Amino acid sequence: MTQKYIGRFAPSPTGPLHMGSLVAAMASYLDAQAHDGLWLLRMEDLDFDRNVKGADQHIINSLQRCGMLWDGDITWQSQRQHLYEAALQELGAHLYPCACSRKEIADSRLRLGDTASQIYPGTCRHGLAAGKTARAWRLRVPDQIYRFEDRLAGMQQQNLATEVGDFVLKRADGFWAYQLAVVVDDAAQGITHVVRGADLLDSTARQIYLQELLDLPTPHYLHVPVVTNANGEKLSKQTGALAFDQGDNDILHDALIPAARFLGLQLTGSIISKEEFWTRATLAWKN
Repeated sequence: MTQKYIGRFAPSPTGPLHMGSLVAAMASYLDAQAHDGLWLLRMEDLDFDRNVKGADQHIINSLQRCGMLWDGDITWQSQRQHLYEAALQELGAHLYPCACSRKEIADSRLRLGDTASQIYPGTCRHGLAAGKTARAWRLRVPDQIYRFEDRLAGMQQQNLATEVGDFVLKRADGFWAYQLAVVVDDAAQGITHVVRGADLLDSTARQIYLQELLDLPTPHYLHVPVVTNANGEKLSKQTGALAFDQGDNDILHDALIPAARFLGLQLTGSIISKEEFWTRATLAWKN
């Protein structure tokens, strides 16, 4: 490697970490350890309506109980909104105001006979209709295929125009969209490698497009499988996922070892301490 590896874990403080979160955190941490790199912690706390009081501290405590120690200070997205505003201004003519509500978007799809797609139909692309007021800011996307190599899934491609559509960068409620914030923060923190759940694989082409427009570097990406419940749904707060850290449970055997096995790491024999676990897990990740 010609540059220092810098990775990150970026949870949202909308509740305590569950097993799915732990798997993503562990994968990013082990990849940083295996490359003798830095591992940063960033709180993605921009969705103020969903933030849960005390969840950020619970996340911090859980990572410490696991033995995952980050480098440097914790970054809080809520303290970096001036950076997102500057990026929005830089995008200039690539943006346009959108007055559509969710119901209006759904109605437009219905009129077009497209009830299954989630693609924005482009209602406001050429200007707001008379009497309409801007609610959000959208980014124009090109009819172009974006390709990138995922370190696990291999070559990926996506046509932003036909598979995504123009997407929101600043929401109607005034909150910054994930796609813009994550691109700005990864560049500002010098992130070279992003390791995260496969549920975000679909977002990667959008982020690469934004990096291109803002003249920012593109990190290396690795998307690990997501943990699902008995119904095949991704573990999340919305599907009732429970915290892996109950405060007094056996983190090593109840959480760390099962998460490592989910990632396919071969850890044979008994493991009696977290220090031994991380040493062996890092070696297994390298292999």
